[in-house]
Amino acid sequence: MKVNIKLDKNAYMPKRAHKTDAGADIMTPRKFILEPGGSRVIHTGVHIETPPDCVTLVKSKSGLYLKYGVTTTGVVDEGFTGEIIVKLINHGERNVIFDAGAKIAQLLIMPVFYPNFELVDEISGGDRGENGYGSTGR
Repeated sequence: MKVNIKLDKNAYMPKRAHKTDAGADIMTPRKFILEPGGSRVIHTGVHIETPPDCVTLVKSKSGLYLKYGVTTTGVVDEGFTGEIIVKLINHGERNVIFDAGAKIAQLLIMPVFYPNFELVDEISGGDRGENGYGSTGR
């Protein structure tokens, strides 16, 4: 599958570290510091043409999350070709310094369904019913 990417000036091409990685790393075009408890909006300069019947997910890098507590999430709908903007949140206890070209998130392209929603009086199916969050003891 080929995915078309347009880059603004100083932007970096998304890339996988390994051929079988699910996500392609997206990098920051500028240096910045993310303070503890703070958040930062990063303009990546990357535009993507999401393939038909797919969605592009912007997801946290596991290393940034585990080492520093930095998270992000986002959805790029099919049809949106504007710049990908990433909001990073520092849940950690120290400054995290990102140099230009540092990995800040990853893009995952996934198939998506477009169901029609129908209002009903009752929902059927499933052994759990309404027993959810914490119902298994954790």
